[in-house]
Amino acid sequence: MPLYARGGLILSTSQIHNHLVPPHGGELVDLRVGEERAAELKAQSRHFPSWDLTARQVCDLELLLSGGFSPLRGFMNKADYESVCHSLRLTTGILWPIPITLDVSERFVKSLKSKNNKIALRDAEGVMLAVLNVEDVWQPDRKVEAAEVYGTTSPIHPGVDYLLNKANRWCLGGTVEGLRLPSIYDFKSLRATPAELRAEFARLGWRCVVAFQTRNPMHRAHVELTLQAAKEVEASLLIHPAVGITRPRDIDYFTR
Repeated sequence: MPLYARGGLILSTSQIHNHLVPPHGGELVDLRVGEERAAELKAQSRHFPSWDLTARQVCDLELLLSGGFSPLRGFMNKADYESVCHSLRLTTGILWPIPITLDVSERFVKSLKSKNNKIALRDAEGVMLAVLNVEDVWQPDRKVEAAEVYGTTSPIHPGVDYLLNKANRWCLGGTVEGLRLPSIYDFKSLRATPAELRAEFARLGWRCVVAFQTRNPMHRAHVELTLQAAKEVEASLLIHPAVGITRPRDIDYFTR
């Protein structure tokens, strides 16, 4: 077992890992199933309706499967959705500021035989990434959501514009069983799941970590801010750039 020196003490990797801040909600989830269950779901999926995920939905699904959205175990149901909109918390009381929902078309909703359907979630190439166990079907009030989440109903705000003009009018909620993470080929060495990052922190002997998440290139003020923040609490520093879909006119992550 690797050992690390800290302040004259010799600590094991497991000891350091135990001293990290607990995952949000107290549990780091991994929604990917084992090989046997994956094979079972693949065989059954011939009888499942399929939903082709948008690029945005693929990003949400990846974070659900990998534990990036811990403690969520799927797309939110109506009760959690409304609780998050009204109070920034799940029905369990856990802080959660923005709804994570799966929006689908009215035509797709009408094709479902019952609320208890299993749905194959597929990427743009038709690869099945996960199965959604549908537990709830509802039609959200997008203007109310915009006002409560973003504080405005003006479509000038990109989040509001998405809700009012691009999102589908119906939502499906339920637990997710993952078969595989989405296939991503760029910067693979820089991509890590929450579990992989926590293991790397332990390997490096990091017990206190300051993270800086950015969707644009860091400028000198950012550098000074992050270094000062880490110095004040004697922490290690993680630079955590956002990839995927960001705001219009942001510098794309390939360039960054």
